[in-house]
Amino acid sequence: MKLKKFGKALLMSALSVGVVLGVTSCVQSYTVGFLFVTGTQTAAGTNGKGYITGFKIDHNTGNLKEIHGLPVATAGSNPGRAVLAVASRFMYVLNRGNDPATSGPCTETTTGCEGANIVQFAVGGSGVLAPQGSPYFTQGMNPFRIVVDAQGKFIYALDAVAPDPNACKAALGPAVTSCGDITAFQIDQSTGRLSLVVNAQISSATGEPLPYFPVPAHPIDFTLSQSFVFTLSGQPGATPNTGNVVFPYAFNSATGQLTVSQNSTQPINSAQGRAILSASGIIYVLDDEPITILPGNSGNFAPGTYLSQILPFTAGTGGSLQAQTGGAVPDDPNQSNPIYLISEAKNKWVYLSNQGANSSGTVAQSGIVGYVIDPQTKQLTPMANSPFSSGSGPQCLLEDPSNQFMYTANFNDSTVTGKSLDVNSGVLRPLNVKGTQAFKLPGPPAWCLVSGRTS
Repeated sequence: MKLKKFGKALLMSALSVGVVLGVTSCVQSYTVGFLFVTGTQTAAGTNGKGYITGFKIDHNTGNLKEIHGLPVATAGSNPGRAVLAVASRFMYVLNRGNDPATSGPCTETTTGCEGANIVQFAVGGSGVLAPQGSPYFTQGMNPFRIVVDAQGKFIYALDAVAPDPNACKAALGPAVTSCGDITAFQIDQSTGRLSLVVNAQISSATGEPLPYFPVPAHPIDFTLSQSFVFTLSGQPGATPNTGNVVFPYAFNSATGQLTVSQNSTQPINSAQGRAILSASGIIYVLDDEPITILPGNSGNFAPGTYLSQILPFTAGTGGSLQAQTGGAVPDDPNQSNPIYLISEAKNKWVYLSNQGANSSGTVAQSGIVGYVIDPQTKQLTPMANSPFSSGSGPQCLLEDPSNQFMYTANFNDSTVTGKSLDVNSGVLRPLNVKGTQAFKLPGPPAWCLVSGRTS
């Protein structure tokens, strides 16, 4: 009888171990995506030397673990934004180049810019990056923005200065004496190599197709939204590095061709536009100027003065922008310098990242501001418990492939920080990880991007 009891005890013990192992296997962590960051190294003498580093994203906690074999050099100086294409098999990094006079990134006024290019990398199943062939070069001068279309077939780079004033006149009108430009590339779906897409609408002085697409002078930012490419530019006398006019090109998703759909720029009610973005079918201009909400006319926002705002538009015929009902959306009153905006995967919420100190000298907190999207009108209303903390001076904002986490790469403290996304309320909470919520980078970041391809 004692042996039988002992045998039963062993059986129950074995079953218990099996249950524990079964439960453990259900919550085992695995990599749900790779988070990549571009930036510049901080070691002495690097002079803007670029890096790309990366992390594995843990599905269970959102914890980040460095990818073995990274960081790697970007084969250029002062890297800016980067894109993934062809099912995230290839990465393209835009190196802004080095200004010989300042040793900083090339700007609109830089002459003799050094090291500006686009470099292709193959992305391995473990997240390791391998450079592919020779760099590519844009047709204009001092490139600083890069985007890819939704199908991963075409890449567009925004140049600060176009090389030929006569081409500016042909595209934008006889009174135009200078302009920026967009260089377009087609992506080979097998090798990832880039080939130039020439302008089928405008010819050069020699009668050849123009190898770029002129845009208004002093470009600030651009975005690709469904059937149009919109460029935000400044005007003479406007605040430096801010824009107040938008110019559209019609986008052909089959050929990559950009076509002028209307010959004039569109002034918008903005004095200090810093960025133009597309999210949930809406075009947003991030405007770093104060907005005052008066009592009795506050709607969903408390009366007071806000340091910056979001200007929402819909795209009409020919790419004409139409102000969305409800008008400007205030930023959080204690934050400023909005830099980037995204909507989460289900298009229920919008998140705005702010860099921090504004131009008036008032130090405002860096952070993320959340808004709820009205499903019918698309208007934005403040989210409960917003704003949410981030690292200092976020440069970018993204959602992980499993739609559980949000991350920023932060310039001032050279970190990546993460938040857990509440799927019911949209509220961002601290990650469920031990120790620090900040993951260290080799130097100040410029951009971040994420891939769900892990094999």
